Amino acid sequence: MPKGILESMLKGEGVIEPHVQPMYRLNDNRLMAHEYLARHLDEAGVAHPVGPLLQDPSLRLEDRLVLDLRFLESTFQTLARTGDDSHLHFVNLEPVSLEAPGFWDCLPRWMEALPFDPGCVVMEFTESQGVHDLQVLQGYANRLRDLGLRVAVDDLGAGVASLTHMARLAPDFIKADRSLVEQVHRRPYQAALLNALSHFAQRMRIGFIAEGIETLEELQAVMDADVPWGQGYILGQPWPTRPRPIIAPSAASGS
Repeated sequence: MPKGILESMLKGEGVIEPHVQPMYRLNDNRLMAHEYLARHLDEAGVAHPVGPLLQDPSLRLEDRLVLDLRFLESTFQTLARTGDDSHLHFVNLEPVSLEAPGFWDCLPRWMEALPFDPGCVVMEFTESQGVHDLQVLQGYANRLRDLGLRVAVDDLGAGVASLTHMARLAPDFIKADRSLVEQVHRRPYQAALLNALSHFAQRMRIGFIAEGIETLEELQAVMDADVPWGQGYILGQPWPTRPRPIIAPSAASGS
């Protein structure tokens, strides 16, 4: 991201437009949830992901917190404007933000504006950034639940600590990382692991989602592994939460 855009966003300027990507129950293609993905718009109106920015190790901690709070506020504003209780809403959360008083100050206000039960909101975070003390992280997860929110562990399988995080946090949902889904139809060990995780989730009565499904072959293998929910480009790409004006062909051509 160009330095000028970053500085503008840190000043509270620039346009942030959350996008949503659907999650489906695979046995009947029913829409079960949306994941909210922060995007910033450039001068041409083109949306760009903000994840690589937040994960940049050169970004100062205080700047990461400022940006994540901006993205979270934009997401909750979108939920207050367009959300409902017909499905769940997964909201990405940088674990480091859990340590910031500003997050806990803002969260009750964001939740109060929701026109539906906060139990429909799932706070989704990973073990890749920020808080590494599992006991502390467990306390934050319990605090979110006390407010009526649900908790998901993302990127399961992407790091050696993922299984430990899952066991200690006792999440409401777990999401298998793209690394477990990629080429799973050609890799029987990955398929067996997905199947084992699916049975674990069923036994613990928690949700299990395979994300990053990009081909029909991967989708079929995920379904064969008894994974109940799926997410990925083959099922639906992220789209804007705020419809953009449709320009008539005559206007676009200048006639």
